[in-house]
Amino acid sequence: MRALGFSRPELPADPPSPAALEAADRISRYWTSPHAGALRPGSEAHKREVCRMFHETFNPYRPSIIAWPKLSPEALQRVTSLPIWDVAVHTESRARLRFATYARSVEDAQVRSAVALNAWEEGRHKEVLANLVQAYGIELASEPPFPLPRDPQWAYLITGYCECIDSFFAFGLFELARQSGFFPAELVETFEPVIQEECRHILLFANLMAWQRANLPWWRRLYFELRVAAVWAVIAWERIVLARSMDAQGNNKGDKAQLDSTFTASSANAISPVEIDVRDLMALCLKENDRRFAGYDPRLLRPTTVPRLARFALLVTKPWIRRKASSSVQAQS
Repeated sequence: MRALGFSRPELPADPPSPAALEAADRISRYWTSPHAGALRPGSEAHKREVCRMFHETFNPYRPSIIAWPKLSPEALQRVTSLPIWDVAVHTESRARLRFATYARSVEDAQVRSAVALNAWEEGRHKEVLANLVQAYGIELASEPPFPLPRDPQWAYLITGYCECIDSFFAFGLFELARQSGFFPAELVETFEPVIQEECRHILLFANLMAWQRANLPWWRRLYFELRVAAVWAVIAWERIVLARSMDAQGNNKGDKAQLDSTFTASSANAISPVEIDVRDLMALCLKENDRRFAGYDPRLLRPTTVPRLARFALLVTKPWIRRKASSSVQAQS
């Protein structure tokens, strides 16, 4: 990060007041560009405003002064028994390294600065999680060494698209945990800035991908699209491997290292203590996804692949649900 010329953002030295917390939360969720007219992907205005959005919506919370709430014995048991904390910490470490390495390869100063801040925020997420496990006495597995990516762009694409997938489901699962009371309300509120920050991350990623595509000549665009297709194939294969490694109770039987890029999927069972239909979970994820993006300038692009797949799944399964309900009614009659 120092080699990039990155300057650490200023953070408050003392615990912020409730008014300051509310103001920071509002700034991180709502942003409209002062630019008049369209923000055409690939244009100088689009790039400038995307990077401006990311810097101006920065939430200056300091992990070291977060007041972790005291949990009841039952809540503490639920939190400490989750088998996800070491995977979560390691995932943030890897993301920080990959984004920082990619930022070093970017020529455009504005884009490099935004990606570097993204990398720094991933490191802050790791610090938040590390402080949480320390506060609640959770033991972590030792962190493996993460080598520098040999191909910065490939590492950035893998991590960025994984975050788009995982964040979509994390939005719904986080809301499900809040509604069910699995996480105490105070803990949910404490984690909220981190979840919204992930929304900003994938908003930046989606727009930078669109900007890069639009500025490539056709022969380089073809190669780039082939790389993106290969990334999706790798991610799909990782999730197939994960599904095969699950036992009948939904617990993973394989090596935890393979879960780094499938964090949300692997933890779904752990943080969903209530029975919920898959279609209902998909609908909740879509609703939360739309809610979290609603405050940002509508001229900025949103990640679309996973929401479109979710809407398609809900559409094609709707007739089957109707037939199932009809059969159930007839059987009762």
